[in-house]
Amino acid sequence: MLPLVTTSSGDQRPWRLRPPSDSDRQRWGVLYRGYADFYKVEQTDAAADTVWGWLLDPDHELRCLLVEDEGGHVVGLAHYRPYASPLTATTDCFLDDLFVDPASRGLGAADALLTELRTLAAANGWSVVTWLTADDNYRGRAKYDKYATRTHWITYEMAVT
Repeated sequence: MLPLVTTSSGDQRPWRLRPPSDSDRQRWGVLYRGYADFYKVEQTDAAADTVWGWLLDPDHELRCLLVEDEGGHVVGLAHYRPYASPLTATTDCFLDDLFVDPASRGLGAADALLTELRTLAAANGWSVVTWLTADDNYRGRAKYDKYATRTHWITYEMAVT
């Protein structure tokens, strides 16, 4: 039996959280493409292969959590990485990507991923988990508001070329 995870609404559902293995490549690719499509970012096979390689490389900073339902079907992913925060002299965690298959939304998979990420951060001594989302990601923001505090920081991107 899978462990029960309490969702932000107080429901309990069974979810299994784990890192990816070689056999997850196809399903991870479907979810990752869904994430890229949601944000309207072109995702080439070569780029996905690069990210997949990072996820399976134990020496790479990028890590991944997959969430499975009771039937063993992977329904969501979270990509995260530790980073040094000089201002606070701590190591923190950055959640790069969180995506749940639309057919499985509202069932607690995102809750399970966020709860497990908080547990991993505590176990690793990371002081905070930080992430960004689009201003118009209303459904995601409603979920995030139950787990985290929206900050006052404004994000900038500087083109290199």
